[in-house]
Amino acid sequence: MASVYSAPARTKSSSTLSMLREHWGWFALITGILVMMVLLGPILAPFAIAATFAYMGDPLVDRLETYRMSRTVGVCLVFVVVTAVTALALVLVVPLLQVQILSLIDNAPAWAQWVQDVALPKLGITMPRGYQFDVESLRKFMTSHWDGASGIASTAFDYVSRSTPALLGFLANLFLIPIVSFYLLRDWDTMVLKIRKLIPRRLLPQASTFAAETDDVLSALIRGQLLVMLALAIIYSLGLWAIGLNVALLVGIMAGLVSFVPYLGFILGLLAASIAMLVQEQALMPLIYVIIVFTVGQMLEGGVLTPMLVGDRIGLHPVAVIFAIMAGGQLFGFVGVLVALPVAAVLAVLVRHALRRWERSTLYLDVDEVPPPVSTEILIGTKQDAASIP
Repeated sequence: MASVYSAPARTKSSSTLSMLREHWGWFALITGILVMMVLLGPILAPFAIAATFAYMGDPLVDRLETYRMSRTVGVCLVFVVVTAVTALALVLVVPLLQVQILSLIDNAPAWAQWVQDVALPKLGITMPRGYQFDVESLRKFMTSHWDGASGIASTAFDYVSRSTPALLGFLANLFLIPIVSFYLLRDWDTMVLKIRKLIPRRLLPQASTFAAETDDVLSALIRGQLLVMLALAIIYSLGLWAIGLNVALLVGIMAGLVSFVPYLGFILGLLAASIAMLVQEQALMPLIYVIIVFTVGQMLEGGVLTPMLVGDRIGLHPVAVIFAIMAGGQLFGFVGVLVALPVAAVLAVLVRHALRRWERSTLYLDVDEVPPPVSTEILIGTKQDAASIP
């Protein structure tokens, strides 16, 4: 019985080696492309952002095409709508953020004085005489460098313009993103079809099933997580505004933006809001209201927002999410942080497919054990995809 199972293994091994020897050039080309992508990591940020925008906008353009609208016109319409919504959001939010940032800057010396004279002594901490806050110098510095919105803009521009290549690179990337997004979105379906034609015919059913599952996971992750971040930013901002925090919008938006990392938005937002409220009111009772706001937001995220907008299709453990973001940042910098979660989601799909194959392999099963049947979902996807092979 053992020999019956060992022969196919030797046949598969020999066929694999012969395939590698016969097609080594293609494998070398793929390896070279991957190495090139790693080397070009610092300049891939605008393309990664543009590809994300194109992926998110493709379903909208596809829906417009069902109304007998050309692809180009649909892309232009989506761009106009997105640009109008973004401009409206900036017009409404930026002035409010500017007021809160200026208020934060104006009150910073007074807050530093309160921390030094009141908060630290209550905690039993006494600063050495030579290391006390120089509140007057801090006030002069803030007044001279942050005098209104023009001061903020001029300071930021002076800081960025010190390095002309960095400034030119930032502006180039800023203008490159919408241009690349437009062309990618216009030709998205064509590019997908060309990639499909490059897949070997014998692997097309499995590749199509894998692509469908990956698309399901990525759409749930990217679109759903963005909606969750937006909802949390609104919930935190409104809640903090209701309890009277002066920098409610600033803290709420910050907590919402970093909430794609599990519990990070909750922890950072709670700490920032607690410190701001403590300095503002100089009392402990308002901190209870801050805790209530973030507790309610966390409960809504875990019980309503994430299940409704993202669902359980991603299959990423919170520890895996944190590791993926840290690993992406370590390997590829800012681009790695941007693509960490989508790449981790795709890898999770690969791992699930690999585990299915492992559970049906001769290495895993006993010699007299029958492999488990393929799931109905996989069979249905394979048959449909095989029927659509040209």
